[in-house]
Amino acid sequence: MACLLETPIRMSVLSEVTASSRHYVDRLFDPDPQKVLQGVIDMKNAVIGNNKQKANLIVLGAVPRLLYLLQQETSSTELKTECAVVLGSLAMGTENNVKSLLDCHIIPALLQGLLSPDLKFIEACLRCLRTIFTSPVTPEELLYTDATVIPHLMALLGRSRYTQEYICQIFSHCCKGPDHQTILFNHGAVQNIAHLLTSLSYKVRMQALKCFSVLAFENPQVSMTLVNVLVDGELLPQIFVKMLQRDKPIEMQLTSAKCLTYMCRAGAIRTDDSCIVLKLDHDLKHAHELRQAAFKLYASLGANDEDIRKKIIETENMMDRIVTGLSESSVKVRLAAVRCLHSLSRSVQQLRTSFQDHAVWKPLMKVLQNAPDEILVVASSMLCNLLLEFSPSKEPILESGAVELLCGLTQSENPALRVNGIWALMNMAFQAEQKIKADILRSLSTEQLFRLLSDSDLNVLMKTLGLLRNLLSTRPHIDKIMSTHGKQIMQAVTLILEGEHNIEVKEQTLCILANIADGTTAKELIMTNDDILQKIKYYMGHSHVKLQLAAMFCISNLIWNEEEGEIGSQERQDKLRDMGIVDILHKLSQSPDSNLCDKAKTALQQYLA
Repeated sequence: MACLLETPIRMSVLSEVTASSRHYVDRLFDPDPQKVLQGVIDMKNAVIGNNKQKANLIVLGAVPRLLYLLQQETSSTELKTECAVVLGSLAMGTENNVKSLLDCHIIPALLQGLLSPDLKFIEACLRCLRTIFTSPVTPEELLYTDATVIPHLMALLGRSRYTQEYICQIFSHCCKGPDHQTILFNHGAVQNIAHLLTSLSYKVRMQALKCFSVLAFENPQVSMTLVNVLVDGELLPQIFVKMLQRDKPIEMQLTSAKCLTYMCRAGAIRTDDSCIVLKLDHDLKHAHELRQAAFKLYASLGANDEDIRKKIIETENMMDRIVTGLSESSVKVRLAAVRCLHSLSRSVQQLRTSFQDHAVWKPLMKVLQNAPDEILVVASSMLCNLLLEFSPSKEPILESGAVELLCGLTQSENPALRVNGIWALMNMAFQAEQKIKADILRSLSTEQLFRLLSDSDLNVLMKTLGLLRNLLSTRPHIDKIMSTHGKQIMQAVTLILEGEHNIEVKEQTLCILANIADGTTAKELIMTNDDILQKIKYYMGHSHVKLQLAAMFCISNLIWNEEEGEIGSQERQDKLRDMGIVDILHKLSQSPDSNLCDKAKTALQQYLA
């Protein structure tokens, strides 16, 4: 039925679009050139900041008409300029808008417009090209298709500060590898852009600086050239150093630091060069503070919002920068980087994708080998997330010796590290193979397990009980583990049930007993332990429903006759009947709690089976 409504709804939307926006497009076809110009100007005012209107006009076919007017020799320069401005505004909408513009072959039309002698029209075309080329949906190769484009753009650099800003921004976004670097370098990019670093316009200086950072990246040829370039009597490296000063905007400091770093890596500047060492030593602490602040900010932003986490991770090179932060010399930067990754690791989607793509677990494991407690606490907490069942990092982490590392953490004097160590082991044991469970028990040792079960920290105790529950799951595993550690585990369970513990602790302990009762041979360890049976009976009559339900699970598993003719089920049922369990089940079948009532009735049916 819902499908029948789909077509009328779409027609309604389209009619609304037509009514509100059609007249803007119709005016573009008026025979009076002055009315066409006014129509374009009105359209420009209508689309500013209005993404819905932009989308409507694209749907109604405004783009092909605007491009036609822009390319017509009979169109006035003013009309061409206004068309370019409107197209630029449409490009500032959504990525789908940009795709629509690309489909209409906007780039060749705008590049053709750059041949005009009119500066205002050239600037409007460049502004629109800048917006389109900086969109992630635009292929960079479109800039290099026509071999005459790059030299012409170089020639336009001297026309105005706007042409300088827009062209440099286009170059920095479209230079994505050695082939692009070579093309720009061979057409004189270094010489044509260098003098822009002393421009009076901050935007021009900044875009020129970004150009040099992408040109020099992993490119010895460019780096070697840059080191000898003079601008107003000063060598380029000295200008970069000046841009590192603390009174300069952070963006400028970081980008100039990139340029110097790339030049050092290429061997163009010696790492002990006095102009570099003195300045970087002076600002090293400041740079660390900047990185620390940035990582802290991202950690805070991504803490509770999945969309923000996605945007942070999708930011170009962001994951690489954060991962690199894990090996920083500054403890504070390393801590902030780990906190940032920990915040991002709260995302199920990112654990499955970005964290695996960047193999985040590798540097994290290195951090865990030798770090101060403050870093270990956050890093081990993050490891808990990477060991969740759906995380593709879980297997390689296991293969890298994580079990012994985590068992070591459980012996720490720091309660937070003990919690994280046992928590990570608990996640590791969830639905794990028998071998992994055996490795955990062997590395942890029963002595340490029981020390943790008597830990004064409640969180440690709860997570240790969680680990036991996960270890004692799947019947063959339950029987195997109880055959080798049954006596000690039953002693621990007894002590906890007899101790002064809260409801949650005792509920977890009874759930462990329920798991043991689900074993084929393991359940006999309960049936032959009258003390444990009396405790289960006691909790069936407890005032707290949670404990009654947990005790009910134990009884249900003990009396359950899953396979016809199972040996021992009748004997178990008889023994429990003699203890008065059936009478309690009858009482509980009248319980006001529907869940408890249902469980009791189901258990009673086993006696009739």
